[in-house]
Amino acid sequence: MSVQWHEFASKDQLDQQLAQTIGQQLNLAIAARGKASLAVSGGRTPAGMFKALSELDIDFDKVYATLVDERWVPVDHADSNERTVRQNLLVGKAAAIHFVSPVSAAATPHEGQAEIEQRFATLPAPFDVLILGMGEDGHTASLFPNAPELEAACASTDLVAAVTPPVAPHKRITLTLPTIAKAHNVIVHITGEGKKELLQTALTEDKPLTEQYPIRRVLDAVKGNKSVFWTA
Repeated sequence: MSVQWHEFASKDQLDQQLAQTIGQQLNLAIAARGKASLAVSGGRTPAGMFKALSELDIDFDKVYATLVDERWVPVDHADSNERTVRQNLLVGKAAAIHFVSPVSAAATPHEGQAEIEQRFATLPAPFDVLILGMGEDGHTASLFPNAPELEAACASTDLVAAVTPPVAPHKRITLTLPTIAKAHNVIVHITGEGKKELLQTALTEDKPLTEQYPIRRVLDAVKGNKSVFWTA
């Protein structure tokens, strides 16, 4: 299945339309099975979308959510993605979302992986909607090029994997590639001309599998709906 591109004139338009798209899919899942599951990414890019999503008419008490990946830091740390989610998404009516934290008190994600695996096993699977970002090195989730755990995380039958980024700060916990690929709807949310060009290159270049950008490897594996929401 090909990747559908959606381009917007402004970040606000993107945020509003992406929130509407997510909301529609969550409502469809709730209507079909009484509950819905959502995995989001962190960073600065999705904050506006989170706020727009939190204001929609959704039975949020039937939504189960978590992060696609997370830095292994306390929730109150400035670099915590969960902190961003709690400040911007889990507010107002959306405070009723059943949020499953991807971090624990363990010293490292490698030590905490088993506990997070058990937590994530309680989420409705597969994810109804899964939002991915992409770094300037082509990583997505915390599937980093040249990370020592990359190949294992791309092949694992587990839900999550612990990853040590080669250059980025903090060790990470991430959904594995197979877990991401099973989602019904996978949406790449990016901004800027540079990332648009990088993603287009990643999706078209001819390289051996292990040399491809992780974002390409993930999208190639997705069997459900896959799309890109982009603005300059």
